[in-house]
Amino acid sequence: MPGFVKVAKTNDVPPGLARIFHLQDRRLALCHVDGQFFVIDDTCTHDGGDLGEGELDGYAIECPRHGARFDVRTGRVLALPAVRPVNIYPVKVEGEDILVALD
Repeated sequence: MPGFVKVAKTNDVPPGLARIFHLQDRRLALCHVDGQFFVIDDTCTHDGGDLGEGELDGYAIECPRHGARFDVRTGRVLALPAVRPVNIYPVKVEGEDILVALD
């Protein structure tokens, strides 16, 4: 069972937005969609763009550099130019704390 670590508070990320957080040696994009929170690597697999600075449209996040799109639930590529998925991480909410498992 993975170990969960606090990454943010629920009010740190408004609905429909993503925010970038640093945890251990990783940059993570924390996305808030329909009352749920999802954590993915902040780095686009196409050219290293900051996904947390991109537009969040439903469950899809778009890289601000070249428009690659990823599903924040699965990491799956939704639009080129990316061809490799991004890493996703298990998330749970306890009270107002958002926790993520990096292992």
